[in-house]
This record gives sequence, structure tokens and C-alpha cells, in this order.
Amino acid sequence: MAGAPNPGDLRLTPRLVIPAAELRWRFSRSSGPGGQHVNTTDSRVELLFDLQATAALSAPLRQRALERLGPRLQEGCVVIAASEHRSQWQNRVAAQRRLVELLLEALKPPPPPRRPTKPTRGSVQRRLQAKQRRSAVKQRRRGGDQPADD
Repeated sequence: MAGAPNPGDLRLTPRLVIPAAELRWRFSRSSGPGGQHVNTTDSRVELLFDLQATAALSAPLRQRALERLGPRLQEGCVVIAASEHRSQWQNRVAAQRRLVELLLEALKPPPPPRRPTKPTRGSVQRRLQAKQRRSAVKQRRRGGDQPADD
């Protein structure tokens, strides 16, 4: 990104920064215990980040994030809600932290493809020997004193 980052910008990595202008905030009253405080303070925070329209990510990174976060998206936006703290400021920080963690996980490169392996010669031999032993046990059960048909 060109220029110095603003204080409100979210830094994912040293080179990857989400501008504060691309983040939208919504505030509402939090639910749960808290007495009078909870009834008078808009401490619940919703952080919205429009992943489809962001200019902070290159096209391949944006596509990877859209694929991985598909079920979580609401109209192309990532929505993070935080209401665990009494303070709106602490909830804002928690929401930002969760957004960064979520995006970093979604932007990770895919793992290398699995190299198929063969069973070792010893494991094949052990499996076959176990099958032969089991077969011999069952044959011994079948054999023995059986009445002859007249």
C-alpha cells in the first residue's frame, strides 16, 4: 500500500493493510446481564468488511478468501459481532482482532497436495499372515466331527 497507514487501518501483515475507510461499524445495545448499564449503553459492536469490493487484497487473494469464507458472508461482507465486554471500545478491539484472525486464516496458501504412499512390504506381509491365521482358525472350527449323511 502506498503512503503511511492511518491509525484506524487494520494491519494483517507488514505489507497487507485494510484501510479504515473500508470498515463499517454498527453499534447496538448488548444483551445479557449488566443491570442498568446494559440498558443505556450501545456496547455491542458489529464490524462489517466488504470482501467482494475491497481494494486492499489482490484478485487471487480476494478470490481465495471469498471461496473459504463463502458460508460466512452476508451479501459479500464479513460480519463480526462482539458483545463480550461492557466497554464499546473493548468490543471494537475484539472485533478487529477476530477479523484479522479470520482473514489471515482464509488467506493462507493451500496445503501442498498429498503424495500417495504404498503400504510397506512388512505391513502387507503381516496383514496376509493375519488373514491366513484367521482362515485356519475358521477351517479348524468347520472340520472335526460332523455327522455323515446316509
